[in-house]
Amino acid sequence: MIKLINKQKSKWLIGVLLMCSHWVTAQTETVLTLDNCLEMAKQNYPLIRQYTLIEKTKEYSIANAQKGYLPQFNVAGQASYQSAVTQVPISLPNMDVPTISKDQYRLYGEVSQSITDLFTVKDQKEYINTNSAIETQKTEVELYKLKERINNLFFGILLIDAQIQQTELLKKDIQNGIEKTHVAIANGVALKSTADNLKAELLKADQRTIELKATRKGYADMLTLFIGKPIDENTVLEKPQRQLFTNTINRPELRLFDLQKKSFDVQEKLVSAKNLPRVSAFFQGGLGRPALNMLNPDFQGYYIGGLRLNWNLAGFYTYNKEKKILANNQSMIDIQRETFLFNTSLTLKQQNADITKMQELIETDRSIVTLRESVKHTTQNQLTYGTATTNDYLIAVNAEDQAKQSLLLHEIQLLMTEYSRKLTMDN
Repeated sequence: MIKLINKQKSKWLIGVLLMCSHWVTAQTETVLTLDNCLEMAKQNYPLIRQYTLIEKTKEYSIANAQKGYLPQFNVAGQASYQSAVTQVPISLPNMDVPTISKDQYRLYGEVSQSITDLFTVKDQKEYINTNSAIETQKTEVELYKLKERINNLFFGILLIDAQIQQTELLKKDIQNGIEKTHVAIANGVALKSTADNLKAELLKADQRTIELKATRKGYADMLTLFIGKPIDENTVLEKPQRQLFTNTINRPELRLFDLQKKSFDVQEKLVSAKNLPRVSAFFQGGLGRPALNMLNPDFQGYYIGGLRLNWNLAGFYTYNKEKKILANNQSMIDIQRETFLFNTSLTLKQQNADITKMQELIETDRSIVTLRESVKHTTQNQLTYGTATTNDYLIAVNAEDQAKQSLLLHEIQLLMTEYSRKLTMDN
């Protein structure tokens, strides 16, 4: 009775220890998904800081453009001496006809408000906003290229993890073979040296694990640099789910083409605005000798107000050509967009073909694995009774391992191709 109680206590203690061990392991493990890695890589990539600079440049440029709504101030002065002045060609008795001085002075200030700019500043602001959006989208295109590198590293680590797990299963099979061989030796149906062949294969499997872990560390170190978060042997990369496909392409390049075309539309407005007559209201006040009254030789204050018109017609010489250049640039963007969609469609066709091929290979792999497992189990039983050699068993075990490795490789390749297709569509 006491032994039974002690046995139950031991089972309870072992269970508690296992639960605690599992809890501690869960606390030390870090789980990362592909979406986590993509988002962290984007935030950690140095190019992300360019967004702030683009936004600040836009703010400064718009602030400068808005100055077109403000009146312009000008201060000027002039001192001159001239060889001759206007004289009144009459002489009247008992009256002095004033004579204009040959040295003349003028100091004045002027405030003017462009009326034309009140209607064209909005086009300048639209052009600045569009250019800022173009620069931002160019950054998005560059960051998009980062996704492919993260995908390759992430799936590379997934494949290595699967290979490490399969190698551990292989080692268990070899260890089982060693145990079966020991039974055969004990029964006198096998020699002692027969187990050495299996032990050598077990050591080769250990070497393979070491190589895989070293390769994983290299991939993990590169991914760490991209995401800015350490990845070690306790970091678990979560296997992504299979993807459902759509036929809509949402690549950032398409948005960039649209913004570039919009920019040319705005530039066309600015070309038209450049050739408009410049109308402004002004007020000028100052001090001069003579002032407005040319016959008064004393310093006097004065002011003038009114409207001013200035129309530079030389812009019409190049107006039509400038519009044609803009139209050609828009056509070039259309060609670039069409070429991009054509190449993207070719890539999608190839990826669809690869996905179909991988799905068919996986079905075949599963059948091969089932057959190889059956052969291995049969050979393992024969090994116990001495009717199969260790070489026979190793051939069966390695054949099963190769079949499972092919299945793992094709499963990861299928996932990677599906996510590459998703990346090509940017859905």
